[in-house]
Amino acid sequence: MTEQAFTHDFTMMYVMHDALRRELGRIADIVATADDPQKVLRESPGWAMFKRALHVHHHAEDEALWPEVRAAAAGNAADLAVLDAMEEQHAAVGPGLRFLDAALDDGEAGAARLPVIVERLVAGLGGHLTDEEEQALAVLDTYATPELLVRFGAEHSSRMGADAPRFVPWMLDGAKPEYAETVLGRLPEPVRQAYAQHWAPAYAETELWIRG
Repeated sequence: MTEQAFTHDFTMMYVMHDALRRELGRIADIVATADDPQKVLRESPGWAMFKRALHVHHHAEDEALWPEVRAAAAGNAADLAVLDAMEEQHAAVGPGLRFLDAALDDGEAGAARLPVIVERLVAGLGGHLTDEEEQALAVLDTYATPELLVRFGAEHSSRMGADAPRFVPWMLDGAKPEYAETVLGRLPEPVRQAYAQHWAPAYAETELWIRG
């Protein structure tokens, strides 16, 4: 996907989106190929990490980003329509995750539903990520201030809290080298050292998706 040219730097947004897409692909592959996809998803740390990251990302956007952008865009019907669509798409993600969790604990009936639920999750969330990049980031670029983006980043980090040692290497898993360099370059030096010496090696030893 070709990235647009923006005034603001949205590297972190692209990195997060790419990480979510990566995990959607892994989840779809598990459902398509694993002997017992319910067990794999239910017992693997990868599923919990995916849900946690998605929850943090969307709630930080909903509470610390889009409301201020919406206020700044008041009177521009086209831009407000884009924000309305993002809000509707966010609202649909939670029920989709709950449907999937319910299917994991519902024996053969859940196993039968799982492929359709995952297909809808991949299409719905994947489509949302694309819409956000192709439509909403342009709106954000128009109305956001550097101060707003700093506050959003701080809110995102605050919500991740003690999970940062797992979350940062998860987010950078397979990231474009230039993206990883940008993200790591924004971290304080002690955090960069912790990432290199402890966080990344520990993540590399983690089996996110346990297939037995």
